[in-house]
Parts: sequence; structure tokens; C-alpha cells
Amino acid sequence: MTHDLSGQTAVVTGGTRGIGAAISRALLADGARVLAIYARDDAAAHTFAASCGDAAARLSVHRVDISDGGAVQELFADLTGGLQIVVNNAGVRQDALVGMMPEDGWSRVLAVNLTGAFLVCKQAVRAMMPARYGRIINIVSPSGRGLAGQGNYAAAKAGLVALSRSLALEVATRGITVNCVMSGLVLTDLIRELPEEKLASLKASVPLQRFGEPDEIAAAVRFLASREASYITGTVLEVTGGL
Repeated sequence: MTHDLSGQTAVVTGGTRGIGAAISRALLADGARVLAIYARDDAAAHTFAASCGDAAARLSVHRVDISDGGAVQELFADLTGGLQIVVNNAGVRQDALVGMMPEDGWSRVLAVNLTGAFLVCKQAVRAMMPARYGRIINIVSPSGRGLAGQGNYAAAKAGLVALSRSLALEVATRGITVNCVMSGLVLTDLIRELPEEKLASLKASVPLQRFGEPDEIAAAVRFLASREASYITGTVLEVTGGL
């Protein structure tokens, strides 16, 4: 399934690795210009850009700490030609039981996964409102329902759903839609590196009995980013294999 995003500009946070890279590639395939944001890994970002072939002419990679409001504002100030699509995919995890969790482990996860998404959304709606059009898609997780050992990550993802629904109400009359895609257990480097016993246990927990692929998350994002999704806002599209 493809959609015509020619002439549109998209910002994808966490956009050079894993699910984010798949999303960036999908939007490029549909004709968009993509600004892929990453936090630290310069080598991975440049490897990703080199892998995009001819589409790399419409791709730029930017190292930005999205938890830094000034850095986010500077990124959006440099945009030219308008902004139509934003995907908040960046995230970090620092798992621990709540009773043993360091305060900085709580603060850092909330800063990137929730505050970072807020800062990007804030600048995005300001850029989109003059044209009365925009698509904001936030990547969330089943962990947002609550998961032992991930109190910080769960709180951030649950908060992002609530933020998305609130923002959807605020900007609906401006032609901007705000939705979430809930990503289940997806086969990325993080999953592949787990012991085989853990992999088998995780796979068995999925009703469809398999892990998802990054492209399956990207397919949901590319639809919600399209003009065809104009009557969908404030929703959570679950791509979880039934979790």
C-alpha cells in the first residue's frame, strides 16, 4: 500500500534505526522529504542515509536531543516549505523495579519518551496551523498498560496516549490529526540480542505466535500520515499481534 506524499515534509524522531528507520524509508517511498532525528549514533545515522539509494536526496539526518526544548525549537525554526507529518518514535528504556529505580532512571525515560514528544508536538502544531493541515503520529507500547520492571517506561507511554488524545481535541478544527500507533514485540536488534529461552517465551505470549516486523509498524504509520486518514484522530491503532 502506497500513498502520495509528494511535496510533503516529515520529521521522524528516532528515525535512523529499527522501527524509526522503517518509518523513514516508508515515508520516503511515498515521496515525502524526511528529516530523520537521532540522539547519539552518528555511524548508524550515516549508514542508514547511505542505504536509502536515490531517495537519500530527500532525506536529511539531524543529531538532536529531543528532551532539550531549545534544540527542538532550533530544529523546527530551520524548516522551510512547511511541515505536514511528525512521527514521535524516539524512546529510551532504563528498566528497574520501582522500589529500586534510581531517580535519574525515572527522569531520563520521562524526559525523552514523554517530555521530548511534548516538545516536538508543541513545535509541530505551531508549524502546521497556518496551513490548517497536519498529521502527528506517536509510537506507544502495550507497556503503557503497566508492566513490572518498567514503571518509568509504562508511565511515559501511558502519558503519551493521554497527551495525544488531548492534543487531538485541541487541533481538530485546524485540520491536524493526532493518533498513536501501538507497537508490539517487533524484531529489532534489541529483541534479537535476547537469550533464546527469553525469545521463545516472548513469542509464545503473542497470540499470533510471532514477532512483528518494523515494516508492519511503518505500514500503519504511512496510512495515518496520508490524506486518506483524514477522519481518524485521537485513536490508538494497535499493531501488536493481539497482545
